[in-house]
Amino acid sequence: MKSQSEAEEPDSKFSDIDEYGFKRSENFDVKIYQKFMSSYINVLARRRVKWDYLIRTGIDYVNINSQLKRFIRKGIPAPYRPDVWMKTSGAHNLKKNSPNLYQNLLRGHYEKEIGDSILIDLPRTFPDNIYFETKKTKLFNVLMAYAHHNREVGYCQGLNYIAGLLMIVTDDEETTFWLLKIVVEHICPEYHTKNMANLLRDLAVFKRLVTRRYPEINRKFEQLSLPYAVIASKWFICVFAEVLPVETVLRIWDCVFAEGYKILFRVALALILTHKTAIIKCEEISAAANLFRVEMPIDEIATNCHTFMETVFQIKLKRSELESLRKQCVGITST
Repeated sequence: MKSQSEAEEPDSKFSDIDEYGFKRSENFDVKIYQKFMSSYINVLARRRVKWDYLIRTGIDYVNINSQLKRFIRKGIPAPYRPDVWMKTSGAHNLKKNSPNLYQNLLRGHYEKEIGDSILIDLPRTFPDNIYFETKKTKLFNVLMAYAHHNREVGYCQGLNYIAGLLMIVTDDEETTFWLLKIVVEHICPEYHTKNMANLLRDLAVFKRLVTRRYPEINRKFEQLSLPYAVIASKWFICVFAEVLPVETVLRIWDCVFAEGYKILFRVALALILTHKTAIIKCEEISAAANLFRVEMPIDEIATNCHTFMETVFQIKLKRSELESLRKQCVGITST
């Protein structure tokens, strides 16, 4: 029989690779993860049973009712994600209207300069994922096709992480292409263009939201001379990929594809709210940068995606408020 001290030790046989193929970081906290999974695995089992029934009885993905929204907010089972994301986001209809687009793009003439830029970033895309080496050719195809499809955006850093995670979830080039198109053109339009006009606008909107709701945090950022662009640019550009734990990102994406851009602001505000105490304690800009870049992605708050998403939806945020702030912030070039 194990002693209490032995029982509290993390499992020495615990895999250093997560369920999506990512190698866990050296500072990965096994105890926090095991504590979370001990309850979350039961949540996943219950959700799967309910989704199985929902799919058997039929779903209207176009007119999302309160039941489907509630189910999505509580998490889509992994096997159903590609299909549900395609249908709730509108990507399925776009593909149906242009069924040959992706294949035609693959057969088109490619610009060498774009290809070279993508090839430089491919080795940097999820190098800690044991499955990703076999997906790099597929990712190259998707990024090249999209860059030639949307000439205004072309290819920019950040798209590789979005498309890469989509590829891990869907394992399908064409599905990844259409979902990437939804993210770049519908959820985050003009975030990835050369002037990043809407990204700068939305960072300014985020700053005003924080100032309104959590003025003491905004004062701390001002005291530290910490720009919002440093805090949140990657959050918005990558839609939290390469920022938060994978399972948390996928729970966010479940909601983003169904409900749109407002989820990005809710998640950003939830990250500020849940880390309020830690932020206020920062005395130097380096400490704050370390909090956002190193500590936040692996802490218990970010790891427990179920509790975190409950916090996200406790934040009251109206689309009308966001649209009003967006109008006020048009043309802002720094935050």
